[in-house]
Amino acid sequence: MIIDDKSIFLYGETNEGAPLVIVNTFDGDEHELNELLAGMVDIPYTLAVISDVNWNDEMTPWDCQPLFKGDKPCTGGADDYIKKLEDDIVPAIIEKLKAKPAYITIAGYSLGGLFAIYSLYHTSIFTCAVSASGSMWFPDFIDYATNYNMAVMPKRVYFSVGDMEAKTKNAIFKTVEDNTRLLCKHFAKLGIEDTFELNEGNHFKDADLRLAKGIAWVLQRPL
Repeated sequence: MIIDDKSIFLYGETNEGAPLVIVNTFDGDEHELNELLAGMVDIPYTLAVISDVNWNDEMTPWDCQPLFKGDKPCTGGADDYIKKLEDDIVPAIIEKLKAKPAYITIAGYSLGGLFAIYSLYHTSIFTCAVSASGSMWFPDFIDYATNYNMAVMPKRVYFSVGDMEAKTKNAIFKTVEDNTRLLCKHFAKLGIEDTFELNEGNHFKDADLRLAKGIAWVLQRPL
């Protein structure tokens, strides 16, 4: 279905009252993600994949200039997109389901993982969050996340990063692992159940698998 110029792909929508997982992606239906996830969990769930996301705008909290040759600038449209999720997209998804979901998890990879964490500070609709290889290198984000209050305290948050992601000459990108670990520790001090997983490989290795593992970690633990 199409909602506010986004293509929405639903998996498991017959699972009445099951947890709902929202995943943002710039392209595709993420059917491989769903297949991986289905093989990892033994409970019903609904996966809603929101495609056609304006990645460098809607997934970023504020402006960021290109960090390497050929890169595109980030234009900081996350606040507007969160409002669109809250007011239009998520209600339309829930209306399509047979019953109100048990809870809603926001999950994402790369900038989508950054957005998943940032959204916790601006909306109360998400109970859990998954940031798989999240872009925690994003300038000033860690200062923001450790100094501002969340809209509602999440029950559970998953963080991961690849063990080669910080091995770069780029001074900004090389902060990603340390920043992710720092934020995980900060959330734990707030009393949030969270975890950090170090995966094998660089940023582009096994993206669907990394995201599926994070979502499975959330789903398999009863709230």
